[in-house]
Amino acid sequence: MAEGTILIADDHPLFRGALRQAVDGMAEIGHVVEAGDFDTARKVASDNPEADVMLLDLAMPGVSGFSGLMTLRAEFASLPIIICSATDDSATVRRSLELGASGFISKSSGIEEIRAAIRSVLSGDIWTPASYDGAQEQDPELADLMARLRTLTPQQSRVLGMLCEGLLNKQIAYELGVSEATIKAHVSAILLKLKVDSRTQAVIQLGRLNMALVA
Repeated sequence: MAEGTILIADDHPLFRGALRQAVDGMAEIGHVVEAGDFDTARKVASDNPEADVMLLDLAMPGVSGFSGLMTLRAEFASLPIIICSATDDSATVRRSLELGASGFISKSSGIEEIRAAIRSVLSGDIWTPASYDGAQEQDPELADLMARLRTLTPQQSRVLGMLCEGLLNKQIAYELGVSEATIKAHVSAILLKLKVDSRTQAVIQLGRLNMALVA
């Protein structure tokens, strides 16, 4: 197999080092790029379009929980993302997969399990921890929210992520290189799909999902 590129995005240097130690021993991986915060994670994904997979921490500076995964999935649709998290209950695993992750690694995993997860995703499969029970969402309101979030287009997901960062329409328009009118249209569509009346309520809805992450 040709040597591939892996992106490691985690704000804890020790855990980044542990992940790097795991992937350094893999013949499939020849190049490793690290990021210590979410903005850098976005940059390295943009700078390495040929990357084969990203290992992403759910809790990083610059982003709130699942919104980081949603943003990266929207911006880099062809980049497989494996979530690495200390919060590894079945609900968190399921929500990660439903929002587009290709796999989930618990931070308590050993080197061989990490390597097995990466190889599985590189081969096109989905990886979940052995403890994952695959059960359905128990909270009907969160299940409904997840279903609505999955109806957002990639661009709408990006806009929602930026709303969560507190950016104004004109700032989002500048970042995405489109008109402010286009962003207003996206925001209106987001509110309609999430069945809320304001951008604040949209942010609160996504916040409920992230609160469930750490509950």
